[in-house]
Amino acid sequence: NSGKQKLIVYIILTLATLAVFWQVNRYDFVKYDDHIYVTENIIIQSGITQERVSWALSANSKRYADLWHPLIWLSLMFDYQLYGLNPGGYHLTNLILHILSTLLLFWLFNRMTGDVWKSAFVAALFAFHPLHVESVAWIAERKDVLSAFFWMLTLCLYVYYTEKPLIRRYLLVVFSFVCALMSKPMVVTLPLIMIFLDYWPLNRFESKKGNLFLWQLREKTFFFILSAVLVIITFYSPNDTDTSAKVFSLISRLANVPVAFITYLIKTFWPHDMAIFYPFTEHLPIWQVLGSSLLIIAISAIVIVMAKRFPYLFVGWLWFSITIAPVIGIIQISLSTPYAIADRYHYLPSIGIATMLAWGIPSFIKSEKTKKILFSTAIIFIIILAFLTWKQCGYWKNSATLFSHALQVTKNNYLAHASLGLALFGEGKINEALYHYNEAIRISPYYADAYNNRGIIYDNKGQYKLAIEDYNTAIANKHYYAQAYNNRANIYYKLGQYQLAIEDYNKAITHKSD
Repeated sequence: NSGKQKLIVYIILTLATLAVFWQVNRYDFVKYDDHIYVTENIIIQSGITQERVSWALSANSKRYADLWHPLIWLSLMFDYQLYGLNPGGYHLTNLILHILSTLLLFWLFNRMTGDVWKSAFVAALFAFHPLHVESVAWIAERKDVLSAFFWMLTLCLYVYYTEKPLIRRYLLVVFSFVCALMSKPMVVTLPLIMIFLDYWPLNRFESKKGNLFLWQLREKTFFFILSAVLVIITFYSPNDTDTSAKVFSLISRLANVPVAFITYLIKTFWPHDMAIFYPFTEHLPIWQVLGSSLLIIAISAIVIVMAKRFPYLFVGWLWFSITIAPVIGIIQISLSTPYAIADRYHYLPSIGIATMLAWGIPSFIKSEKTKKILFSTAIIFIIILAFLTWKQCGYWKNSATLFSHALQVTKNNYLAHASLGLALFGEGKINEALYHYNEAIRISPYYADAYNNRGIIYDNKGQYKLAIEDYNTAIANKHYYAQAYNNRANIYYKLGQYQLAIEDYNKAITHKSD
């Protein structure tokens, strides 16, 4: 019966996800962002106190990661109290959240459609897609797994509310959505997903034909207001601005949008050459931009025309398109490290494509024999994805392995060079680290971190003039660079130039009070 089938699905999803991802429990912190979130964050290492909770909720917490996500800070504080600086504990928390999101996703689609196996396929693709390794295996991406958990919980509670619209159920949905917003700004599109689900599979539009607009306005307005508030908070910054960093033109960013969109789509079906960072390409071939744009328009036109007959294709396509829109690159969120795409941004949007596959393909097949073959094919497809995910996890065991792999599968990857240099410096391989910093600076003369880290090497070699020059450039490219001020101050102190040292120490403290 369906009850046993559902129990089997829950058990298999849990055990299989554990089997595929369990290796991350033995992995280290990554020398990219993990230091901001955990290893060099004194506030996180203070544990959970009233003062620290207030800090996490304040706009000042944005100084650390350019995002307002208080629940991320609180979850990491909690982890630190449990595990200290043992990275395995943080990885385990990420994995647990990923599993819970997978199970909630299965519950959500099964509750809405009553179809166990199609819902299981959607959940399995989400659980085992190789592009999702980054979200689970990267401690700094606690943002993804925690926001996804609350995203799923919000939609589950929303379905619960639609079955019996009571105020207390509505308030539960609101509370869960607020938690999602406090985990990652990308979830601002969630109210739109609620509307799409009202259309299919909840079919609420059928019973509200007379007052469709007023009904949606009354029910969803508060959610849109909450999203708008978070957008304002996200774009408000208490920091000094990084005015000297490389800013790509609006035309370049708009050209990247259709190419990035199609790249995500291709990587959904052919996950290859995955890296922690994909450098932004300023001059894309015009055929690539036009071809991608035409393909998006064609697919969109088809699903719109077929919306009434195949609503799941329409809803799945909109889910994918709308959820990926905030991070598609029109707004250059990161000035110092602009990216073309990012694996982690595929995490929630992939559910839309999974929905299209799960309900779309069977709807075009009439033969029962063919449907049985399709079921076996789906299982094989998921097994292949799971194997690729297990293999992709292996690249995350330490920084050197991760960034060496990134250099193999991408071109002109200055961030991978700089991060590999940092990892090699930590292993005492000074000359190799220097080579990679030089390469990073050659590719991207604006990248402040590479100058700062190369300055540290020159400092260790006693080449103080070269070190000061690199710190000067780092500060010119990132005016609020506290670490570079601190490093330059250390050299002035060694040289007996105490007044200059005091001035730089003061600036370091001003920009980073801890």
